[in-house]
Amino acid sequence: MEKQLHLNLLSSRPPMPGGLQSGSKMRMGPGRKRDFSPVPWSQYFEKMEDIEYVSLVIFDCHIITKEKDDSLHEESKEIFSAVICSRINCRVVALDLRGHGDTKVKNCEDLSAETMAKDVGKVVEALYGENAPPIVMIGHSMGGAIAVHTAAASHVPSLLGLGVIDVVEGTAMDALNSMQNFLRSRPKTFKSVENAIEWSVKSGQIRNIESARVSMVGQVKKCEEPLSSPGISKCIGEGIIEEEEEEEEEGESNNKRKKEDDIEVKKESLFTWRIELAKTEKYWDGWFRGLSSLFLSCSVPKLLLLAGVDRLDKELTIGQMQGKFQMQVLPQCGHAVHEDAPEKVAEAIATFMVRHKFTEAKEGFQCVFPAC
Repeated sequence: MEKQLHLNLLSSRPPMPGGLQSGSKMRMGPGRKRDFSPVPWSQYFEKMEDIEYVSLVIFDCHIITKEKDDSLHEESKEIFSAVICSRINCRVVALDLRGHGDTKVKNCEDLSAETMAKDVGKVVEALYGENAPPIVMIGHSMGGAIAVHTAAASHVPSLLGLGVIDVVEGTAMDALNSMQNFLRSRPKTFKSVENAIEWSVKSGQIRNIESARVSMVGQVKKCEEPLSSPGISKCIGEGIIEEEEEEEEEGESNNKRKKEDDIEVKKESLFTWRIELAKTEKYWDGWFRGLSSLFLSCSVPKLLLLAGVDRLDKELTIGQMQGKFQMQVLPQCGHAVHEDAPEKVAEAIATFMVRHKFTEAKEGFQCVFPAC
């Protein structure tokens, strides 16, 4: 009887709009296509300088000065560099390491920790000469390892603080065993820069689409080999289908679109990764082995930001309990913490810098110091 009562209530529901029957598919509104178009660095940085310290070695530095108009930041809440400048008085210099962005070096495949640490010191010297301002150096993942090596070798004499984002020796060394498999799982080519950005977001490599539209541009380049040459795999472009186009009734149009893409891609320039990380395997051990003790040995105040507390190894756990560095965990982030949660990372670093009196907070920014 109770079952029949529920059935009667269900049958008395008003008809569905548009004449749709209960058994048919219904869209929850028009599909919204996300914008994967690349965004130029000039939207977030004031200028770019080419720093040359020896012949044929030119590093690109993207710079925001402390005088930058705050009106920029109101439209740039998804990018770390813009957010940090809205919180504290500072100047941001983002260096394209060798093998990244438009930086040009004699041997771009030399990615040893020693070489890249020296690069950082030489660029700082070329930028400021002997009167370098106080510097807080921050690096993510492999860049964090290079920041530690740079600090430990005293390549930046004016260094005041060190920030490392989501890189720990123990976890990194364990991950190296499966790194080649991960690299093989990535697409080798992309139909366009937009396609590369789309892949980075849908694969979960970067969870913040606005950040991906800026950062992926410097990670890919046009292929120098034609499509038919050995070593160039099938483009990933035709393999990505928009979520809103997965309805059964659109199957035929999707197949037709794929065939058109196959023909069109042959006429286009493909894009591939700017650097072949698989060929740098001989340097991986040198980036991370001994990193924890090297980090703890740096005499400047230190900040470690992690995406999860499980990433902490034994040596750093002991060091953190002894108060040798400040640690903060930012949950619900992927490995690219500074891209996934730029506001949280910016606030953590800004608070760290204000706490140690490296700078002053801007009006409206309330520092929340970590609990004891």
